[in-house]
Formats: sequence, structure tokens, C-alpha cells
Amino acid sequence: MIKAFSITDIGKKRQLNQDFVFTSELPLGSLPNMFVVADGMGGHKAGDFASKYTVKTMIEEVVRSKDDRPVEILRNAIRSANEFVRRKAHDDANMVGMGTTVVAATYKEDILYVANVGDSRLYVVNDKISQITRDHSLVEEMVRMGTLDREAARNHPDKNIITRAVGATEYINVDFFEVGLKPGDIVLMCTDGLTNMMEDNAIHEILLKKTSLEQKAKELVDGANDNGGSDNIAVVLIELVE
Repeated sequence: MIKAFSITDIGKKRQLNQDFVFTSELPLGSLPNMFVVADGMGGHKAGDFASKYTVKTMIEEVVRSKDDRPVEILRNAIRSANEFVRRKAHDDANMVGMGTTVVAATYKEDILYVANVGDSRLYVVNDKISQITRDHSLVEEMVRMGTLDREAARNHPDKNIITRAVGATEYINVDFFEVGLKPGDIVLMCTDGLTNMMEDNAIHEILLKKTSLEQKAKELVDGANDNGGSDNIAVVLIELVE
């Protein structure tokens, strides 16, 4: 059995919240559950539109799907969202250049299936905190190539440049991960408004507390804001309970 809690916050520096979350612990189409975090980008209200309608399009596609394979369902949902965002950007000059990250997950038969585009993240937390997704960002590419160390990457001036986004290109390349979960594990899905403001060990400390998912999520948001709140913050927490 799983339970979940989600929250978004505008942060302290932004005029608009372009983060969007969705959680369903109940079946959606052939999926037994679904969780999504999206971080929109683009001027005016374009980023807000991109994240919201990416999630909306994904939900519609999942409900319509006749497939029963979680990876294929999520892949087709993200591809449909990519086509929708690109079409809207083509039709409306105010929307040109908009896009969004997306990290989506579904838990089925002891396996968490994860899809990722961009630099929003999914972690699995138990006695340690493990980042499952890999950021699609310029800085992460530099770390992978060995030209930048992990510590310097945290404060690099190009940290916000992402190399993949929904809406950015005609063909979208989605990363997939599968991870086994055990009772007591907590899954954290979040935007960079959390991870740019808080170190992994500080996040881990909060998630280990004997508090409710709601209290943990609110404490994470408070922590990001206390450290500057330079961006919108989105948090989804999922707990596997016996």
C-alpha cells in the first residue's frame, strides 16, 4: 500500500508559480497509480501553461491508453505532451520557447517505474538518500565528462541551463529507471527549487523524522525558503507502508 502528499510553493523571489504536481494513489487507466512533477519555463505565463498542460495531456493519454506496460504508457504520455506543447507554441507567439521538465512515476508489483526529462528529480530515501534520476543539464554533463566536480556544480552560474525539456524538440528522449521498493521507503519527487536550496543530507534528515508526510513536505518547503527561496518549490512524497 502507498500513501502520498504533494505541495507547491511560489518561493520568495518569483512572481508566478510555474511548478505543477499531480498525484493519484488510485488507478488511472491501466496504471495502478501515478505521480508527476513538472517545472515550467518561458516568459509571461508560458512556463505555467507548459507545466500544467503537460501534466493534463499526460493524464488524458494514460486514461486513453490500452497498453498495460508502465514504461510504454509513460513514454507515450510524455510524447503526447511534447506534441501538444510544441503545437501551442507554434500557434501562439506568446508561447514561443516554452517548455517544462517532467518526472513521472508509477508503483506496480514492488517496482517503481520512473520517467524523466529535464532536471527535476526523484530520490528513494531509507537509511540513505539515493538520487534515481539523472539531471539533463549542462552542468551535469560537465560533471559526467569530468570537467567539473560535484561540489563546484552546486553553485555554477550555468546551473539552470537544461539540455532536455518537454516542448524543446520535435523528438523527445525520455530516460527510464526501475527501482525496487520495500516497506518504509520514501520516494521524493521535486523540482530544483528544493534541491538548489538544500543539500541532500539536510533533505535526508527531514525525511527520517517520525512525522507525517505532510509535515515532512512542509518542512522541506520551509527549508528551501529559509535558504533563500530563489525559485518555485514542488515536492511529492510517496511512502510504501505495510
